[in-house]
Amino acid sequence: MDTIPISVEGFKKLERELDGLKKERPAIIQAIKEAREEGDLSENAGYDAARERQGMLEARINYIESRMPKFNVIDINTLSGPKAIFGSTVTVEDLESGEQKTYTMLGPDEADFNNGSISILSPVAKAILGKQVGDEVVVNAPKGRIEYEIISIQFKGSSPAA
Repeated sequence: MDTIPISVEGFKKLERELDGLKKERPAIIQAIKEAREEGDLSENAGYDAARERQGMLEARINYIESRMPKFNVIDINTLSGPKAIFGSTVTVEDLESGEQKTYTMLGPDEADFNNGSISILSPVAKAILGKQVGDEVVVNAPKGRIEYEIISIQFKGSSPAA
């Protein structure tokens, strides 16, 4: 994937996260400095914890910075149409159980299943993309084959993950 779709809200959220992470750097550097001054580093839990936190912080900063140029920022407030696309909110019904689920399809860096959004790279979204109300789709999910009917497609604007 050359470009990565992301909503305006999702992009802003990542920008805020990146800014916050960069602001944490001085405090971690200071914690490492103070732990070094305590002496023997081989049994210094404070030093080890600060170094571990620094490693995780730098890894996250590098990850976000490496993705930023690849993002295709899309204003989902301007989207509409009859087909399920990035940014649409789709309600599906499990044809076997009758259970209905609603998902907003977003980019992989902003999808949050617990808040009702899924990545467009997920098996469910891949099956739904490009389909219309009334279409039936088959999802090969980790728990097995699931057949859904698309009940509705809406364009609600602001993503639930923002």
